[in-house]
Amino acid sequence: MRPRLALGLGCDRGTPEATLRQAIAEALARVGAAWRDVAAVASITLKADEAGLLALCRAEGWTPVFHAPEVLAQVAVPNPSETVRRHTGTPSVSEAAALLAAGRADDLRALVVEKHRLRGPDGRHATVSVAAMRGAAHPPESPEPETP
Repeated sequence: MRPRLALGLGCDRGTPEATLRQAIAEALARVGAAWRDVAAVASITLKADEAGLLALCRAEGWTPVFHAPEVLAQVAVPNPSETVRRHTGTPSVSEAAALLAAGRADDLRALVVEKHRLRGPDGRHATVSVAAMRGAAHPPESPEPETP
């Protein structure tokens, strides 16, 4: 049984698809997961018009769900940020979004990758968190080579 994973995505305004793709690839590699293991993707409503994020989701066949800051703020996370709160109205985007997308907002143990950050070659930042979905198998122990 393949694991089913949920991604929570955050990024600077104007982050290109390539930077988001690299951040996701790195986060999945940390737990030996493959792109095909991703079953859900979520972010904050502020990113609902983010071109790079939307292009990536279209290319991967993902339908992103966008949560309001006040919804994300209700999710307890291991790495809250006052900087993120000042800019978005919630102390967490990627971790809270991943837990909500996984259907496990009340279970921090579901986070298999906490707040993986990347500053891309373009200077833009992307943050990815990965959560195991309810009833999902754990990610494989050894990485599978796969090209995104």
